[in-house]
Amino acid sequence: MASGLEALNRRIVRCKKCPRLSAYIRDVAEKKVRRHAGEKYWGRPLSGFGDPHARILVVGLAPAAHGGNRTGRMFTGDSSGDWVARALHENGLANKPTSTTIDDGLVLYDTYITAAVRCAPPQNKPLKEEFENCFGYIEEEFKLLTDVRVVVCLGRIAFSCCCRLLGIRGEQFAHGRVFAHGNLSIVCSYHPSRQNTQTGRLTWPQWKRIFRLARNQLPKGGARLKN
Repeated sequence: MASGLEALNRRIVRCKKCPRLSAYIRDVAEKKVRRHAGEKYWGRPLSGFGDPHARILVVGLAPAAHGGNRTGRMFTGDSSGDWVARALHENGLANKPTSTTIDDGLVLYDTYITAAVRCAPPQNKPLKEEFENCFGYIEEEFKLLTDVRVVVCLGRIAFSCCCRLLGIRGEQFAHGRVFAHGNLSIVCSYHPSRQNTQTGRLTWPQWKRIFRLARNQLPKGGARLKN
């Protein structure tokens, strides 16, 4: 399983299926922003990361231009990453409450993080064909992550991606909603973007509860969590 994920991740990092996205992430990596002017950007597609035997799969939209596209790891180096790492840690799903760099020592417990699109898109809006080009990667990923029992969808677009991936029909997205699909539990959440967290649409208690809900859906016994 681990070797399969490693091979898939090597392919993802080399991917150039989407000319618009490939050009954009390279341009961002070259021009940078003032606050990160002295740093070397990753500037390539991003693979998922975490426990290859994870029972919880977290699905986001796409890397951030100056977050994951800079650091080389999803939900790392930006405010969304701060929210994700802290919530995972407070629920016993990570060894530390911060996610700042690819070599910061963050370890996920029983959790794997991925996204519908692997390159940062302009204005955070991938095109339909870019979703299509990336979809095969999450399909392969899910087949390799054979222990997954809970899927956490961060935002409506991630939810739509997961519905297609899992063959879910007729279900509606709502923050905090949990429903069963076969042997899986699906947990819906708003994305922890600044647009949601700074406006109060997503509060910290609401966000932390999402991962408590995810933990509570796991089969009893054999837990591989920190606490």
